[in-house]
Amino acid sequence: MQGMSITRRTALGAGLAIPFFPRARAQAAPVNVMLESEVVILDPHATTAAITRTFATHVFDTLFSMDGRGMIRPQMVEAWERSADGLAWSFRLRPGLRWHDGGEVTAADCVASLERWAPRDSLGRMLWAAKAELVAQDARSFRLTLTRPFPLVLEVLGKPNAPLPVMLPERLARIPVEQRIREPIGSGPFRFRATEWRPGNVMVLERFEAYVPREEPANFLAGGKRVHLPAVALKTLTDQTTGANALMAGEIDYMQYLPFDLLPRLERARGVRVIGLGGIHMFQGNFRINHAASPMDDPAIRRVLWRCADQASILTAIGVPPAYRAPACPAFFLCDAPLDSRAGAAEMAYDPAEAKRMLAATRYKGEKLVFMTTAGGISQTATEVMIQSMQQAGFQVEEQVMDWGTVLARRAKREGWHLFAVYANGTDMFSPLTHFYIANTCADYPGWDCDREVAALLTAFAEAGDPAERRRIAEAIQAAAAKHVPAVMWGQFTIPAGVRERLRDMPRAAYPMFWEARV
Repeated sequence: MQGMSITRRTALGAGLAIPFFPRARAQAAPVNVMLESEVVILDPHATTAAITRTFATHVFDTLFSMDGRGMIRPQMVEAWERSADGLAWSFRLRPGLRWHDGGEVTAADCVASLERWAPRDSLGRMLWAAKAELVAQDARSFRLTLTRPFPLVLEVLGKPNAPLPVMLPERLARIPVEQRIREPIGSGPFRFRATEWRPGNVMVLERFEAYVPREEPANFLAGGKRVHLPAVALKTLTDQTTGANALMAGEIDYMQYLPFDLLPRLERARGVRVIGLGGIHMFQGNFRINHAASPMDDPAIRRVLWRCADQASILTAIGVPPAYRAPACPAFFLCDAPLDSRAGAAEMAYDPAEAKRMLAATRYKGEKLVFMTTAGGISQTATEVMIQSMQQAGFQVEEQVMDWGTVLARRAKREGWHLFAVYANGTDMFSPLTHFYIANTCADYPGWDCDREVAALLTAFAEAGDPAERRRIAEAIQAAAAKHVPAVMWGQFTIPAGVRERLRDMPRAAYPMFWEARV
């Protein structure tokens, strides 16, 4: 993300058929889509799960948002002002903002929402460490006062990473995150229709007729989100092959992640467009390590894992075609991205002979390592290739296969597991302040790693006003993380999406977005 040096800014320039959705209200059948998984957690402050973020970007709104160039733009905010000393920030909401239940969005709602969200987020905690006071001044205005300058206030409030800093009605924002909200009322361009929700089958998001988009064009998560579709039905299908066949048959209009083995058929299928994106819209795969579970509390043992991770073999086994992958990438903050660095790369190179030698020199005594993975698909394949390499080095490893919901529940416990495989959007991982396994060091976050050097560098990065200085600090973070090993990257790649040609003007992004789209 790029910094913004400002003293004052104002609003940008005039810049499978579903039987559950009544046609009388919608006036047209909904667009049917298959996302990466079913939406299970409806509380956007309660999880870093990408599927909840996708849900949140449609149902809720944020004070600021990121555009396609990584710049932070106003979203719910009409105007803002920063004092000369950088300690006082005043914000005024756009007029006409309404909740899905008809109530007006107020400054008090926003204050309560930020107070609920910030302690759950690594960037939020950094901002809150500098916060003196956050108060509503009137119905549309609120003020943030700091104890020390924090140059990245807008980047925090407009970050695209889960948990998103979305706004909630005050009555919902007063519910502790641990209890989770059960009534997802937002102010976004779509609203959740509880009466049409069939868990395990379909969730319907309906166009919110009272939504007032910004005047400027939509640009990634920023700008005027104009909704032309009456509704979007999120279908839960059994597997990717079923989804791909439904896409080719015209039974669904959009599929977020296409199976690699069916890409040749999909690229030839009549009426289907295959969309693959590069850069920060790629994915980074990681094996997250549980530092709280012995023997993974030993950095010497963790460093052996770098030598076991053969990115080329993993991506080949997954079936990622060369056109959809990056060469072996040692950069925590993504290759071919603004903070790409090769610091520590020599320590990360795959080398099976060196892995065996290094492990023999540690205190490892043959303890069994529990490696969690999801059944089928990309993560399980990546896991099984890694397990084979680890076993050849001398590790004893047990693969435990489960669904993603069970992984989320298990990873929240400090005992009972040592590693799990996951992959995340590049937009989550291209900055030290949002990278899940860098930004959450020394925090209560699954994996429980703590590197005090990295923590101090993160603070320095956030307080640096000069982009060149931030890049220097990011390189130091990369070098420290290579030794600390919060996670091990297993590849950078793109998973193409599939769109029926009848669904036009879909925004091109790694996130599914259904504003601007038309049929």
